[in-house]
Formats: sequence, C-alpha cells, structure tokens
Amino acid sequence: MNQGIEPYLLVSGILFAIGFAGVVLRRNIIVIFMCLEMMLSAANLTLVAFSRHYATPLSTPDYQAHVLLFFIITVAAAEVAVVWPSLWRFSGPAAASTPIPFPR
Repeated sequence: MNQGIEPYLLVSGILFAIGFAGVVLRRNIIVIFMCLEMMLSAANLTLVAFSRHYATPLSTPDYQAHVLLFFIITVAAAEVAVVWPSLWRFSGPAAASTPIPFPR
C-alpha cells in the first residue's frame, strides 16, 4: 500500500513550472508574488515528500522537514500581510516594470 515518491514529485514539478511561468510571463506584481508563493508550495511539497520517503520505518519519525515547512509558511504569510498591502496602498495595481514610489 506504500506508494512511491514519484506522484508527489510530479505534482511538485507541475506546481513549480506553473509558478515559474507566471513569474516570467506576467507583469502584475501581485500575480508575480502569487506565483512565487506557488513555487514555495512546490518546494514545501518536495521537502515533505523526501522527508517521509527516507524515514526509517522502525524508528521514531523525523519531523525536521515539517518544522522547516512551518517556518517557510510563516515567512510567506508575513510577506502577504506586510508587503502586499503596502504595494497596493502606495502604487495601486502596479506593473513589475514601474518603480514603486516611497512616501516622504
């Protein structure tokens, strides 16, 4: 009943490819940040998949990858809570090629 790591890596690769294509092809800064979040989610999925795949069956589980995953999610949530509203407040729906004006 134990399946391999390949389906998780396939989904992770598809998520990362979609996120990378969004970063490269889109110009709206909000969409670029959302695609970066998708790429982080793909990296998190790969991290946990490898952690579970290489766990030893007779010992206690190793949750170091899961702890790192929660730190990555916390940083991503802080980015959403701090960076996105400040971008929207100061510049409106900005394109990636326009500079963001700083308040004086």
